[in-house]
Amino acid sequence: MKLEQSFQVQAPIDRVWEALIDVERVAPCLPGAEITEGGEDGTYRGNFTVRLGPTTASYRGELQMESVDEPSRTVVMRATGQDKRGQGGAKATIESVMHEEGAATTVDVVTDFTITGRLARFGRGGMIEDVSNRLLRDFSKCLADAIEAPPASGSASGPAPAANHAPAPGPAAPAKPVRGISLLLAASWERLKRVLGR
Repeated sequence: MKLEQSFQVQAPIDRVWEALIDVERVAPCLPGAEITEGGEDGTYRGNFTVRLGPTTASYRGELQMESVDEPSRTVVMRATGQDKRGQGGAKATIESVMHEEGAATTVDVVTDFTITGRLARFGRGGMIEDVSNRLLRDFSKCLADAIEAPPASGSASGPAPAANHAPAPGPAAPAKPVRGISLLLAASWERLKRVLGR
């Protein structure tokens, strides 16, 4: 299955590029993702958990930076994973292309993926597509919040901010895992609204 998605970040392209090629920085923004090991060869190992209603699938796998082309602002990642219970697997190729639009940066993402096992049945009726689109929205919001936040002033070990000043915003907190029931219901509701033309 192939998905084409886009999101925009209100930040210069250089900042967005540096963030998106830093796997350990962006992984916490993807609900259910955890990087457990990063190699110098650009291969990262970790876990990814997906919950859809009563079905939970936990994958153990690898993410590899297959191509990083800074002049064209294009990065291609390849991910593979196996269900920890041996009940299926997943593999995906994710290509992200960035381009400037004024003071903002638009990221176009094309994901080509295959899922086997228990979650494969959610591919019927476009449910996987709806859930993936919602996950991308959560991911892009978390990432945009982290990139757009101005850097904290002073060192982390410095004195606390004065009482009459708000603390400087730092990187966004990792996104909480999306609960399966709410994610499934939200995706179903969005699909129903499209069918009804609302």
